[in-house]
Amino acid sequence: MILSDKWIREQAKKGMIDPFVESQKRDGIISYGLSSYGYDARCSPEFKIFTNVNNAIVDPKNFSPSSFVDRETDVCIIPPNSFVLARTVEYFRIPRDVLVICLGKSTYARCGIIVNVTPIEPEWEGHVTLEFSNTTPLPAKIYANEGVCQFLFFKGDQPCEVSYRDRAGKYMNQTGVTLPKI
Repeated sequence: MILSDKWIREQAKKGMIDPFVESQKRDGIISYGLSSYGYDARCSPEFKIFTNVNNAIVDPKNFSPSSFVDRETDVCIIPPNSFVLARTVEYFRIPRDVLVICLGKSTYARCGIIVNVTPIEPEWEGHVTLEFSNTTPLPAKIYANEGVCQFLFFKGDQPCEVSYRDRAGKYMNQTGVTLPKI
């Protein structure tokens, strides 16, 4: 079952989302904050921009940090047909009986920018690493401290037997933009 704004607000007061914005903020910016059945998260100003200046091979088992250029900026330019890693401003603490799915905001999708995040598992916590793919042949902008994606919260019919915390998941308690790990 998908969970409502009332449930999200109650859990946020218990520390599920920090910082938490009570309602949609949208005055001249891409909206973020609590919505009817989700929470629109913001992108922090920390970016890792993919570059191939070192002729690296993209290998998830041996990912080279030299494949990225680090930038701290309010506006990040994604090169054509490339991608950028970032993280949420918000720190999440997911309850044991909840799974979270993330979808990109329509404002970015309509510009050919895809946001990718894997499901956030029960009892995971940390800043969520975000991947932005620029599917266009032109440079594209991402705005820090504005809405970039929406998190949807789904309650299981019962708590899981083994949570992300129980199995000591490798991305537990991540802060900052986190690269692939084995």
